[in-house]
Amino acid sequence: MAPPMSAGAFLDALRDEGVRVVEVGDWREHNRNHKGPWGPVHGVMIHHTATADAERTVRLCRDGRPDLPGPLCHGVVTKDGTVHLVGHGRANHAGLGDDDVLRAVIAEKTLPLDREANTDGNRHFYGFECENLGDGEEPWPQAQLEAIVKAAAAVCRRHGWSERSVIGHAEWQPGKVDPRGFSTAWLRDRVRDRLK
Repeated sequence: MAPPMSAGAFLDALRDEGVRVVEVGDWREHNRNHKGPWGPVHGVMIHHTATADAERTVRLCRDGRPDLPGPLCHGVVTKDGTVHLVGHGRANHAGLGDDDVLRAVIAEKTLPLDREANTDGNRHFYGFECENLGDGEEPWPQAQLEAIVKAAAAVCRRHGWSERSVIGHAEWQPGKVDPRGFSTAWLRDRVRDRLK
């Protein structure tokens, strides 16, 4: 069981891993904590935004939509490899997912198929939204992929987690497909190599 990092520790962990970070507004206090607790945290969840244009994407992830208030993640990874911090605390990114998947993440075991949506993931995961249309066609620039690996590794390193604590939204919630365009198995391999 791990309490979430403080905002300062989160920022330091990213910078220590070599991530280029931009702090957006009042990100340290911007959260959905009034809707429920954040923590204990058990992993890092990766998403694609299904949007284009970095500025608009960061604004959307910070402010949310009429049907889904922001923040929609903790950090937005734009195509140039910058991580824009938009929230700290509970964020609307994971939604309900499979309790068997959560148990596997906690135990750092192979993930089962996500068959249910019965567990609050917003409480238990750090979330990174990654700027991409998510159509399986749009390329992922190398700088962006490197930043995703570094950001996930930074959180894992700070908490003492292995690469098995990194999952995609598609592995958590039935019907989700993100991130599309690279495999989370590839991502976990890269995080594992970086943590060495």
